[in-house]
Amino acid sequence: MSTENMDSQNSKAAGYAAHEEVEEEEYRPTEADGGAWGSMPAKKAKNFGPSAKRLIGLLKPEAGRMAIVVVFIIVSVVLTVIAPKILGKAMDVIFAGVIGKQMPAGASKEQIVEGLRAQGQNNFADMLSGMNLVPGRGIDFNELTFLIAVILLMYFVAGIFMWAQGFLLNRLVMRVVSGLRRDVEAKLNRLPLGYFDTRQRGDVLSRVTNDVDNIQQALQQAFSQLLSSLLQVAGIVVMMFIVSWQLALIALIALPLSGVVAGVIGSRSQKLFQAQWKNTGALNGQIEESFSGHELATVFGRQEDMVTRFDAKNEELYQASFGAQFVSGMIFPIMNWVSYLAYVGIAVIGGLRVAAGQMSLGDATAFIQYSREFTQPLGQIAGMANMLQSGVASAERTFELLDAEEQEPETATDHLPEVTDGHVTFENVSFSYTEDKPLIEDLSLTAEPGHTVAIVGPTGAGKTTLVNLVMRFYEIQSGRITLDGVDIRDLSRAELRSKVGMVLQDAWLFGGTIYDNIRYGNLDATEEQVMAAAKATYVDRFVRALPDGYETVIDEEGTNVSAGEKQLITIARAFVSNPSLLILDEATSSVDTRTELLVQKAMRALRTDRTSFVIAHRLSTIRDADTILVMENGRIVEQGNHDELLDRRGAYHRLYMSQFAGGQDLDAEAAAASSSMSSPS
Repeated sequence: MSTENMDSQNSKAAGYAAHEEVEEEEYRPTEADGGAWGSMPAKKAKNFGPSAKRLIGLLKPEAGRMAIVVVFIIVSVVLTVIAPKILGKAMDVIFAGVIGKQMPAGASKEQIVEGLRAQGQNNFADMLSGMNLVPGRGIDFNELTFLIAVILLMYFVAGIFMWAQGFLLNRLVMRVVSGLRRDVEAKLNRLPLGYFDTRQRGDVLSRVTNDVDNIQQALQQAFSQLLSSLLQVAGIVVMMFIVSWQLALIALIALPLSGVVAGVIGSRSQKLFQAQWKNTGALNGQIEESFSGHELATVFGRQEDMVTRFDAKNEELYQASFGAQFVSGMIFPIMNWVSYLAYVGIAVIGGLRVAAGQMSLGDATAFIQYSREFTQPLGQIAGMANMLQSGVASAERTFELLDAEEQEPETATDHLPEVTDGHVTFENVSFSYTEDKPLIEDLSLTAEPGHTVAIVGPTGAGKTTLVNLVMRFYEIQSGRITLDGVDIRDLSRAELRSKVGMVLQDAWLFGGTIYDNIRYGNLDATEEQVMAAAKATYVDRFVRALPDGYETVIDEEGTNVSAGEKQLITIARAFVSNPSLLILDEATSSVDTRTELLVQKAMRALRTDRTSFVIAHRLSTIRDADTILVMENGRIVEQGNHDELLDRRGAYHRLYMSQFAGGQDLDAEAAAASSSMSSPS
């Protein structure tokens, strides 16, 4: 298939875009979009519940492995939550051994407690009564060693299980996202051209790249971290109540207070971050404008004005960024202060309870550790909730793409002969982008084999629409179009387009060698065929002068070859595909007059023995066409060759005079250009 990339056709469907607004949710720019740099603020899904359910549904094929991941997370969390309790027991063994060593051997704990009470040392007696000690015996190192070994083993096993769940989760998420990327890529190839005509290319690109990456991050990090953090919170709360329900109530008092702080400050910071990103985008636009328009600003002496505008926008960004960072930076210090208040309360009351013999020192130590660990998973849940919200929003945008209406399914019932003549007929064809505004009505025309049919007319007349219908980029509403007598709707799109070559106004090249770009028109072409196409279209003329010849690599922006040279390469690409039907859509509008004549020679060679449709605004490029169609409002208002249409002094004559009323001598210009081209380059 030799059809060029159709991105340049977007502007041709302006009539459609003007009559059908596409409501898109706001999407903040990233570096990939050419917008604001850095990370994006969290996006919000319009329908969080259904979108989240569908996102989780992507994991259904991996349900078995997901169950294993969940089990591994549970085991890891249970072990890490129980470990502080056992560590508290180890602390009790040490403390009991130290105190017991100081007690007289042979006496029982009860006797010593009674003796202390008799001496009026009730507090010390209460503390000893809550301890498991043997008077006269020091630290039981066997029990201590066992407990420490158990703790280390628990943390080691927990670490192994956490690593294993991360490994399994990464593998299955990568498989899911890989399948999602395949689905998105396949969907893009099934979408009609109208879908791309009504959407910004950057938005579609963001859905395919940034949003899918965001889904991967949400599944990969948010799921594991969120589940792990939720289980940790639940486990820590349970263990705190097991150790001391009184201290647990004190610890939980901090929760609503922290939530209020996070809610109030978070809502304020969100508004400031929105202002920050708005000003960041404005500053980026100013910087891009300054660089791209540097020469123009220099010519008109506007450098100081550009600097002043930059300083103003930079100051606005500074104020917004400082406010956003300052307010958001208050959240964790205030939450930490609240947690420290709870920590102080727990330490004081816990110490009193230990002194009163109501709990052991080990339990108090374990509880303090639980209280310190309690805030970490809460912070992770808050962060993961934002990530999950953003991931669901990205999933929603990706699902909108996957759910978009596709082009009509293939109904191929016929085939073209191996060799086609290129006889194209429009029979009472009608087409409109929207039902309320007809564009082409009851159009009939015939393009004879080997003839060149030029299509001219004002913008919006339907010129490009006409050739888009031939390519079946859009489907007609009534009538029929035939190629060599076969209705094109009875052909597969691939078979139809394999017979058509197209050269667009915007010369689009791959990031590869010149040779590869030419051969793209026919991947089965031999080196001799590629060279023949290059010579026939005057590509060989300038490639030979390049240091690397045909192995010259076209850079990403195609800046190492001129606009005219790029256009010649695209013509050679169409030439090597050897199409039966050729479409040239304003292929010379972006080059200068002398290069235009060289391109015309290449197109003339390409059009030889082929039926050609040529769309042109420059009437000088189609004077030799066999038939010129003048279109206005979707209708053919005049038809004939160049001289006939000029003699009629109608629509074509008006177009011609509007371009050349200045008295330009086209024949003299052509002769001068031909003379310059014949000289050595």
